[in-house]
Amino acid sequence: MTGTPEVRADATARNTLDKAADENFPVAPFFLPRAWRDDLMAVYGFARLVDDIGDGDLAPGGGDARYLGVDPGQAEDRLVMLDAFEADLRRVFDPAGPVPGHPLLRALGPTVRNSSLTPEPFLGLIGANRQDQLVRRYETYDDLLAYCELSANPVGRLVLGISGTATPERIRLSDAVCTALQIIEHLQDVTEDLGRDRIYLPAEDMKRFCVTEADLAVPSAGAAVRQLVAYEAERAGQLLNEGTLLVGSVHGRLRLLLAGFVAGGRAALASIAAAGHDVLPGPPKPTKARLLREVGAVLRRAHREG
Repeated sequence: MTGTPEVRADATARNTLDKAADENFPVAPFFLPRAWRDDLMAVYGFARLVDDIGDGDLAPGGGDARYLGVDPGQAEDRLVMLDAFEADLRRVFDPAGPVPGHPLLRALGPTVRNSSLTPEPFLGLIGANRQDQLVRRYETYDDLLAYCELSANPVGRLVLGISGTATPERIRLSDAVCTALQIIEHLQDVTEDLGRDRIYLPAEDMKRFCVTEADLAVPSAGAAVRQLVAYEAERAGQLLNEGTLLVGSVHGRLRLLLAGFVAGGRAALASIAAAGHDVLPGPPKPTKARLLREVGAVLRRAHREG
């Protein structure tokens, strides 16, 4: 793809793309066709960068701000940066206008054109990060699901778009998987999110289990917090099981890719359970061996049900 060499040559963009190694699931594994790998990394670069803007995790030096036409002195104003990022994104979808300023968005252009992607999933991810600046607590589980509709589900829809396999039923199943993966990530990152003054555990569930915010700010979880995490993990697991039918609905290397996504969620849930649902010391992370076992289990189920 024409954008990939440029991204690889840019240290600021490389800093963003290198974070793919830390995800629970493989982003663009080697067994995929080169064109798919490039497209998936282009989408990942967008999604990772918009999250880094929303979290205040941009690389030092102000490089991202300069690419977006923002004074580096305003780089810490996340809403300003998100507005500039959206303006640059819209240049991707306007071939008659100026080229995007950020190399990750320039790399996204060929993917958008080759796969006929629409702006909506990308705008959803930007909208989720705007919401993160304004909403720091979620009262109900339904409120959290609505957030996941913006923050997670667009990613799965983009994968289906890149692979040319999107159907209404596959989108529904993909949404279930992506929402589950987002909730699992929230469970792993309770301490990190609290450090950013964000809590993604629904307030109604915290009340049900008699968990206060102070209970989340200690080195190790007490019984009530562990019970709450186990409850949310079970709900995420149910969503993941529902969405696993997506894997059996496709074939070839795409099946293996989607199995990796689902297996990443299953392995993360297993690591949370193995930690006794105590996520406060830090994110419980699955081993590679556990991930491979889960991939095998997901593929066997897909073979039976496909």
